[in-house]
Amino acid sequence: MSRYDIFYFAREGAFSMFNHGFMSFAAIGIMVACMLIMGTFTLVAVNANAMLEDMEAQNQMLAFVDKSLSEEEARALEAELREVPNVRDVHFISNTEAAEAFRARYEDDELFQGLPDDNFRHRYAVDLKDIGYMRQTREALEAVPNIGKVNAYEDEAAGFITIRNVAGIVCVALIAVLFLVSVFIVANTIKLTTFDRRDDIAIMKMVGATNGFIRWPFVYEGLLMGLFSALIGFFLQWGLYEAVARSVASNDTINLINVVPFAEMRLYVAGIFVLAGIFIGVGGSLSAIRKFLQV
Repeated sequence: MSRYDIFYFAREGAFSMFNHGFMSFAAIGIMVACMLIMGTFTLVAVNANAMLEDMEAQNQMLAFVDKSLSEEEARALEAELREVPNVRDVHFISNTEAAEAFRARYEDDELFQGLPDDNFRHRYAVDLKDIGYMRQTREALEAVPNIGKVNAYEDEAAGFITIRNVAGIVCVALIAVLFLVSVFIVANTIKLTTFDRRDDIAIMKMVGATNGFIRWPFVYEGLLMGLFSALIGFFLQWGLYEAVARSVASNDTINLINVVPFAEMRLYVAGIFVLAGIFIGVGGSLSAIRKFLQV
């Protein structure tokens, strides 16, 4: 394909898009709406995943050291605990620190204030790399010599994993459905504009024009509509996201939710919108023109 052909096809595609202004506007509007819905669900899933990761980071296990060990001997276990698979980090808590934390938690109860430090064990707070392997990690920690009971919140971890998996599946399913709906709508919109030119297409076929020569202007038309939709959708998504983020930050009830800044994701969002626009626009155009090339 020569440079002249590229300019010719692009000009014909742009002319067709602006010549059928209302239909093109409708197609772009529908694509923008679908992109906003897909983008919103994706950003919600990203924020939900970020919150789940924060929860995972806070979901520690406590490995209690045998009471017969001194503080120095208990601290010596740290290196061995770090070697346990799936352990990201460990933090030693002496019995004195544990006692102080317990008394501070129940500072209004005089009964607990007099408990001696010896009633508490030295322990390790253990952070995991993946809470999906909590049970295996607990068993491995309990197998370490001089480590007694290990407290692991396996039910809570299973709940986090279930929420994360369900959110991911729902997000992917909705995006896939909306993508297919967008392609279908754009294809039918372009079919309506193509129907007006069916006689011209038939004449071009009769005089020897190849399918590629006829098809390329429609491809460029769909490409331009997709790029316009991506541009409009991106800035609308940005404004909508920032508005929701400000509302969350100013609300005393839900301001504890940490919203991922849009600035950290804008390049990814822009890239996804552009790719989605191209695939939807070009895919819809190719689907629309296929029938009219069978002359």
